[in-house]
Amino acid sequence: MSLEKYKVVDAISLKEFSTKEVIKDAKKDLKKSRKKLSKLQDAMYAEGKYAALICLQGMDTSGKDSLIREVFKDVNARGVEVHSFKVPTDLELKHDFLWRHYIALPAKGKMGVFNRTHYENVLVTRVHPEYVFGENIPAVKSLDDLDAAFYENRMERINDFENHLAKNGTIILKFFLNLSKPAQKNRLLRRLNLPSKNWKFSEDDLKERKLWDKYQFCYEDLLNRTSKENAPWFIIPADDKDSARIILAKILVKELEKYNFTEPTLSAKLVAQLDDFKAQLNKE
Repeated sequence: MSLEKYKVVDAISLKEFSTKEVIKDAKKDLKKSRKKLSKLQDAMYAEGKYAALICLQGMDTSGKDSLIREVFKDVNARGVEVHSFKVPTDLELKHDFLWRHYIALPAKGKMGVFNRTHYENVLVTRVHPEYVFGENIPAVKSLDDLDAAFYENRMERINDFENHLAKNGTIILKFFLNLSKPAQKNRLLRRLNLPSKNWKFSEDDLKERKLWDKYQFCYEDLLNRTSKENAPWFIIPADDKDSARIILAKILVKELEKYNFTEPTLSAKLVAQLDDFKAQLNKE
């Protein structure tokens, strides 16, 4: 499987990317990738030099929750933290738009998964600019102030934020789950048709679906402006969930293997004492 084709390295048009790819033996291969991912995290934790921030974005029903469950289920619970960002709280709105994300960042040795991310600040707020008023920004007095330049500036601030993190040891990998509109329709109908899934449905899902084209424009713009070598975006075809999971898992493994995480070795003094330590324990 060629993984480079999913990475955003030049200006892209989302229409040129397929939303469906079917990988043979996807579930079987995912088990192998999960084990590799677990070993990588163990070594990263022991080394203690790097953190990994995995960012997931996608339209409603693109499969973020189940992907997190299936891809990271073998990683030691000590080593992975998942944060799902909802509507900002009153406290969060009293800070700058990156604050709530900054305080949720993973410590060195850990993986942090952001289910929806700091990019909501150039997605939802761009589709619904009136939401920005809740931030009480002094320079924003009307909708006229929330023009393209405002969001371009935000994306530059995000680039600065990620660049700072990368320089301080955070590996940033960002994934856009590229779902088709027909696939979303089928998944929404499933939520309505299955009583056990009814709780997932919201009237807002249909309201946001009507704004599909606006969201696609915003996604394409941010992918082009914020995919950097130290914080790349990958576009994952999301219509087939099993295939989306194995593609993302393989990319994670490949990208993390580049860092050659090394577990610390014992000092020569301790190595020389190992037999003595064993003997002490065996005498108990």
